[in-house]
Amino acid sequence: MSEKNKNVSKPAQQRQPKPKTQAARAKKLAVRNPNQKIMERARNLKEKRADLESFEPVRLQKALAASGAGSRREMEEWIGRGWVTVNGKTAQLGDKVSPADQVQVKGSVIKLKWPDRLPRIILYYKQEGEIVSRGDPQGRVSVFDRLPQAASSRWTAIGRLDINTGGLLILTTSGELANRFAHPSFEVEREYAVRVLGGLTAGQMKTLTEEGVMLEDGLARVERICAQGGEGANKWYNVVIKEGRNREVRRIFEHFGLAVSRLVRVGFGPIGLPNRLKRGQFYELNPAEVANIMRWADMPLPGSRSRR
Repeated sequence: MSEKNKNVSKPAQQRQPKPKTQAARAKKLAVRNPNQKIMERARNLKEKRADLESFEPVRLQKALAASGAGSRREMEEWIGRGWVTVNGKTAQLGDKVSPADQVQVKGSVIKLKWPDRLPRIILYYKQEGEIVSRGDPQGRVSVFDRLPQAASSRWTAIGRLDINTGGLLILTTSGELANRFAHPSFEVEREYAVRVLGGLTAGQMKTLTEEGVMLEDGLARVERICAQGGEGANKWYNVVIKEGRNREVRRIFEHFGLAVSRLVRVGFGPIGLPNRLKRGQFYELNPAEVANIMRWADMPLPGSRSRR
């Protein structure tokens, strides 16, 4: 190989993504069947379907992403390149579609999926070292590699956890439900167990709840914080916040010169980390439990009237 070819090929080799790390499938938490009355209600909820004619039109890229065609950003790019048609006409960004519309992508018909049935929700005890992303050039283990496939839809993680944070990760097949949990405007509480080297003073804890502290991306305040004991120099705290900014809890403690050595999410909105759920395990909510979460989110159940 000539010196010129060596100089060209070396950077290309460096850009190659690392091989994907093989991950064992997560085990499902075994639970007892609920009583007969709850099981019957769960079956009825699972069988109900919403009338497709009742759905309001939604943006094309959102409908395509929800149907598994790709990410919303990818769909926007494809629409912009003229690769998508609606009822035989080239689609434009901003177009909306309803269940009666026929959509083609690159000449192939896409059967749009609509939330006409009760969504699925699973709770996963994320382990440190796992990422909450489908694509990773470093080949690291993703939670999506470990979880069961959703047959007719796609799992959406509700609020990400960084690679060094473990605990409760909620995944659902409903994009709207994910938005209700994670969007800042809904101010849903997130609860964490935090272990730090050192400790906060009573004054610092009061500052966090009353005034907040200024971080590089704005003011951060905690809803509640309480000491949970600890051994030696390590102290545990229970912290509740209403935001999901990147590394926010870690940065709050770093503001006071304290390093977080372990961070576990133990609650998100109305859902707590089940006591029996071990790291690397998942639990799927039954239809009755899903219905309760839908009511909490003020979302209509299949077969009921839509809330305007």
